[in-house]
Amino acid sequence: MNDYVCDVLVCGGGPGGLCAAVSAARNGADTMLVERYGYLGGMATMGLVYPFMTRFAGSEQIIDGIFQEIIERLDAKGGYGGPDRPWMFDTEIMKVVADEICIGSGVKLLLHTMLSGVEVEDDLIRRAVVFNKSGEQGITARMYVDGTGDGDLACLAGAPCEKGRETDGLSQPMTLNFRMAGVDKSRMPERAEITELYLKARAEGRIDCPRNDVLWFVTPREDEIHFNTTRIIRSDATNAEDLTRAEIDARRQVMQYVAFLKADVPGFENAYLQMTAPQIGIRESRRVMGEYVLTADDLLSARKFEDTIARGSYSVDIHDPDGGGTVIKHLPPGESYTIPYRSLVPKKIDNLLIAGRPISATHEAHSAIRVMPIAAAIGEAAGAAAAICVKGDTIPRRLDAAELRRVLLAQGANLR
Repeated sequence: MNDYVCDVLVCGGGPGGLCAAVSAARNGADTMLVERYGYLGGMATMGLVYPFMTRFAGSEQIIDGIFQEIIERLDAKGGYGGPDRPWMFDTEIMKVVADEICIGSGVKLLLHTMLSGVEVEDDLIRRAVVFNKSGEQGITARMYVDGTGDGDLACLAGAPCEKGRETDGLSQPMTLNFRMAGVDKSRMPERAEITELYLKARAEGRIDCPRNDVLWFVTPREDEIHFNTTRIIRSDATNAEDLTRAEIDARRQVMQYVAFLKADVPGFENAYLQMTAPQIGIRESRRVMGEYVLTADDLLSARKFEDTIARGSYSVDIHDPDGGGTVIKHLPPGESYTIPYRSLVPKKIDNLLIAGRPISATHEAHSAIRVMPIAAAIGEAAGAAAAICVKGDTIPRRLDAAELRRVLLAQGANLR
């Protein structure tokens, strides 16, 4: 087949890539979005990651723009928890909302399409190579946005990347999310008691999972509980063999959890495994090193950057890469941090921007900015920046951050 040609190519349709594509298209760029699954949403859909970790700092909403529009579209279809439960959303409705917002914005979608290669010359991506049911195809764009979540496009292009914590390269654990239905929530014990029962079952050898507690959430459905509690440690999500082992080991853990819940936890006697995520959830993989490396000190001190393109308030939240614990460092109550445009601009490749969690940050800082609402806000900025670069015939490194901020504010982003 013939190659595609566009102004902006976004690879990956998770929260970051989705919002990048919409933002680029709405700013006048001929935009194409390729996604390897049959639907958009990334970790919010195929990863079954739930809930939306927060878009508020205290009572102040700090993430607006395209993500807020997604929330409103979810709400209109009955797929949002409302002001009392602003973290709750319906995964299936999210898939439809993602389709509609992209198509309505003029984004050309290509689903079931995997990025397989990149052609680079003089520090510019000249062509992306993808593979799908039609065979191998090329896509030529003026600007490229990496929304893969794992920095796949950046890595293939030769941009400098790091993985895991700086001391040993180990990344945060992967988790296969799952849901139990048929649960009598009125009889469920408190969280601490469920964890106590779990630790007893683990000590008896009935569960082989390193996590030290049980993490679960209610969902919009009356008899359903969502579990984010399996743990695969010492694994690299960019290594095919590690990823294969992680999926298999996590499914084994899920079945052990199901047996434990039904046997030991009141309210689960008649419950059943409703679903596991289509893909294991990935907290951390590559980070694409850019013009500024965001640090935990920047976040915890609530630093405000002149080139702010997004805000966040989620805590530094590190799940032990080789153990069962979790280290959380909170911001002062009501405070928020900002994310600089420079962290979206890779050091090497001149027509590439990063959308979502793989931006330039330390291992610690990444543990906070990786969550979906922040990834969406970063993606919105990356898409707008890509469109501005196309219009102005410039490269991201030379883009006027003040101009980008004006565009983002005009489309409803919160940068205060």
